[in-house]
Amino acid sequence: MSGRWLPRTLRVRLTAWHVAVMVVVLAIYVTAVLLIVARNASRALDARLRSDFRWAAGMAQRDSDGALSWFEGDPWSEDSPWLQVWTNDGRLIYRTAVARRLPVPASEALLDRADGRIVSLPSEPAPFRVLGRRVTLGGEPVIAQVGRSEALMRQEIAELAFVLLLGLPLSVVAAGLGGYYLARRALAPLARMTDRARAITASRLGERLPIDDPQDELGRLAVVFNETLGRLEASFTEMRRFTANVSHELRTPLTAIRSVGEVGLREPRDAASYRAVIESMLEEADRLSCLVDQLLTVSRADGGEGARAGRIDLADLAENVAAHLGVLAEEKSQSMVVVRDAAPVCRGDQVVLRQALINLVDNAIKYTPAGGRIELRVAATEGEALLEVSDNGPGVADRHAPRLFDRLYRAGDGDRTDAGTPVPDTVGAGLGLALARWAVEANHGRLSYQPADGPGSIFRIVLPEHARDIHP
Repeated sequence: MSGRWLPRTLRVRLTAWHVAVMVVVLAIYVTAVLLIVARNASRALDARLRSDFRWAAGMAQRDSDGALSWFEGDPWSEDSPWLQVWTNDGRLIYRTAVARRLPVPASEALLDRADGRIVSLPSEPAPFRVLGRRVTLGGEPVIAQVGRSEALMRQEIAELAFVLLLGLPLSVVAAGLGGYYLARRALAPLARMTDRARAITASRLGERLPIDDPQDELGRLAVVFNETLGRLEASFTEMRRFTANVSHELRTPLTAIRSVGEVGLREPRDAASYRAVIESMLEEADRLSCLVDQLLTVSRADGGEGARAGRIDLADLAENVAAHLGVLAEEKSQSMVVVRDAAPVCRGDQVVLRQALINLVDNAIKYTPAGGRIELRVAATEGEALLEVSDNGPGVADRHAPRLFDRLYRAGDGDRTDAGTPVPDTVGAGLGLALARWAVEANHGRLSYQPADGPGSIFRIVLPEHARDIHP
């Protein structure tokens, strides 16, 4: 219930806070001004009392009968002095017209404290200040009292307070209107961004928020939001392309299995023919199973699953993979060699890293022509371990190199390298290179591609090197 009255829009909240701050500031200002004015007015009144006493002490005169008297001027003037003169035994011997018109009975009680101090006495319509002191006038010791009412001072302070308090609500209203206008103007870009953001959907990710000033806070927010939209657009495009390619890759073996099965059932066959049909179907099923395994690995990578740490000897790993895939290279009369420039030791998941290296070497075998050469080079430099897989195949066209590690990316027919050598239609197809990059990055490394000096490709794995005495 307590929060229902609170404003809900940022514009109104900013205005409310602006008004609240202005009220506090103006209240402090008004209070400070009134206190300062009241203090100065009080000091001025005390100064006038002392001036009156100097007048009383210096302007005394004796009449022909020997009595003390003073020239009062106009008794109805505002500056006409209030003066009382007493003998030391408490007898009143002189009083000005103003003193007779404005008697202060309590002043008699101050005769015993006539030490020059200013005392405020209760009176109507306002307190009355009295200064009394013992002084010798005309050779006679007396007690002189001068006084002034605080009524005029209080009236001036009240008039000032009225003016200030009257201006306070007007100032608050002006501040509220000005604050609302400024908040509305300042937040106008945010309103436009909100309207544009509301129109952005999954099918309209190409839209961007308007930016009035990229240097202010709202402009920087819009820039960051537009960058996020750009990443989302790229991700959605990649996801749609990946989904289409996965559908195509899954449909191919399924279509082959269906076609082979339909052909096998068209007419009676002997056992050997049925066996050949079943073997063909099993081959396609294996291909389908391999693709599903790769998709599961992709899901594992997207889920942020990391690699398990362990000791890895890169030279031994290269030898193991070369021995494992050497048969495939021999079938195409290719030579596969392992060059040990160093024997670096890393820490990571050997199973994941081995699969990445298998993908790279299998890719090299697939696209290197018969009689070609494949080289696995192990080296180390500046605290990093290097493992390169190079071949002398046709290489990759420059325009496809940036997307080489994309999932299920296919280069178009008829693409060529800079040297004019035709590029196989399936360069970059599948998930092997994408999974290899994930496997290397999961082990805190980098996987990159660069063209060889001549024809061919070089895939370089860079991993942080560890000391050889590290144990799992």
